[in-house]
Amino acid sequence: MAEAILGDHDQYSCSICLELLRDPVTIPCGHSYCMSCINECWNTNDQKGTYKCPQCRQTFNSKPPLNRSTVLAEIMEKLRSTKLPESAQSLVGPGEIACDFCSGEMIKAVKSCLECQASYCETHVQHHYNVPALKKHKLVKAAVIPVCPKHNKLLEVYCRTDQKCVCMHCLLDDHKGHDTVPSTIELNEKQIKLTHSQTKVKQTIQAKEKELQKMKMDITSHSDSAKKAVENSKKVFSELVKLIEKRSNEVIEKIEAQEKADLDQGTKLQKKLEGEITELKKREGVLEDLIQTEDNIQFLQNSETLSSSSGSDGFHSHSFKPCCCYPDVNKLVCELKVQLENIFNQKISETVQKVSDLVIKNHPVCIKVGDRGSSTLNCNIKIGDKVCVKPPVETPKYLWGSVSHKSIGSVINVQRETVTVDFPEQEGWIGEVSEMDLVGADLGSPSHACFKIGNRVSVKSSVKDPKHGWGSVTQNSIGVIKRIQGESLTVDFPEQTDWTGFASEMELINSDVSEVLILRPGVRVRVNPTISTPTHDWGSVTKHSIGVVVAIDGTKVTVNFPEQSNWTGIVSEMDVVP
Repeated sequence: MAEAILGDHDQYSCSICLELLRDPVTIPCGHSYCMSCINECWNTNDQKGTYKCPQCRQTFNSKPPLNRSTVLAEIMEKLRSTKLPESAQSLVGPGEIACDFCSGEMIKAVKSCLECQASYCETHVQHHYNVPALKKHKLVKAAVIPVCPKHNKLLEVYCRTDQKCVCMHCLLDDHKGHDTVPSTIELNEKQIKLTHSQTKVKQTIQAKEKELQKMKMDITSHSDSAKKAVENSKKVFSELVKLIEKRSNEVIEKIEAQEKADLDQGTKLQKKLEGEITELKKREGVLEDLIQTEDNIQFLQNSETLSSSSGSDGFHSHSFKPCCCYPDVNKLVCELKVQLENIFNQKISETVQKVSDLVIKNHPVCIKVGDRGSSTLNCNIKIGDKVCVKPPVETPKYLWGSVSHKSIGSVINVQRETVTVDFPEQEGWIGEVSEMDLVGADLGSPSHACFKIGNRVSVKSSVKDPKHGWGSVTQNSIGVIKRIQGESLTVDFPEQTDWTGFASEMELINSDVSEVLILRPGVRVRVNPTISTPTHDWGSVTKHSIGVVVAIDGTKVTVNFPEQSNWTGIVSEMDVVP
């Protein structure tokens, strides 16, 4: 029975002195302490007339009555009177404290005495429980007892001035006049503060866990939504492909059916014409024989009969005239291809732009605490806007690079507080939204919004050296815009295709009639008089030839001229004929 009780040794220890309960009392919350320990604790901390349980922190408005627990007291007496078997004591291990009184094998210590400055195993610590003079000593869980390195005394005072533990002798010399308190008081105060901090941390953890759970749900929902959008897009495009295949098969079947009907008609006419030729050859043979006869009477008798039926008056003229003109079909199919490409590209671009707009809408750049009130336009910065660095900004957060206060660029990306700008001096420059100012149309160079794919442009006369160099282009060169990306333009010049320049370096040619200059199937065109030799050569075409556009594929244009059908040229080489 005693061994069973001994096995529960920890649950019978006072949480204040860490020793076995002496004169045990139980307070209303159910926790038990040594009567002297709880009294000392409450007397020391009784500053506001409230009493707290050292373990659960339950507060009592009045001091609870402390009655001795008879049952616990008997258990404690049995526990103290029971001698610990030698087998129950374990040898000291790494990081553990050895008993200072055991000889021979090093036995693990269970208690340390602050007064004796020694550690004891379960056997040797019994003297502190039984000897009256030792009962007043302070026992703690076995540990290295910190002592003052100068006076070799127990550290039992806390100096708030120097924020360190000192001994009683230190109060008389090095720490004389400092703000000092007993270490137990400082311990209790710091424990209370740490308890409050721990409560706040727990609350923060709970809030963050809820936030994390919501974020996981939002991410899962967003991912599911994206997957559904992808699946729906695949389904729609698959149905669109099937529809195109189905309609194309219908056209092909119609063409093949009409071809068969035309070929059947042609075969009949061919056989009929072959029969007429065979008949005429027979008559030719008879006439040849008659002409070669030497009998005058026979010749004269037969010549009159044959002469009346020897001509071709009995045969009609035949020609193969099919019902369908397949070059016209080719033209219609090419026009359909161009129309579908235009519609498809337009709608896809609108869809992609809508996705980008939703990203910006759902992640707006907003004014945050600490921002200056004068920055009222920052939340309105969006992709495509013309911006410059604010004059008050001496050094941007991500440095200047090649950019200056005079630089004006175009926004290509906005993400929370950062903005990515293409400047003429530096592409992909990154800065803070709060550092930027919107540039009005009257302050900056023309925005790329005034340029459209298909516009005819040239390098401004004021530009002496384009950012990406001249290449084969000159200031007299006139080209056609092929692609627009941010502030960069890709232009096809007669002298050089895929030439890259900045919108601020370019100017429109005849911008007032720019719509007429856009090529499309059915438009009448001719080769630009300034072109000496087209990229794909002249062929049968001349500078005076006027043809009709059949198809446009990127920068290539297919034209039917009277002198040559399906002539291929470059868009930038052509002029529209009104």
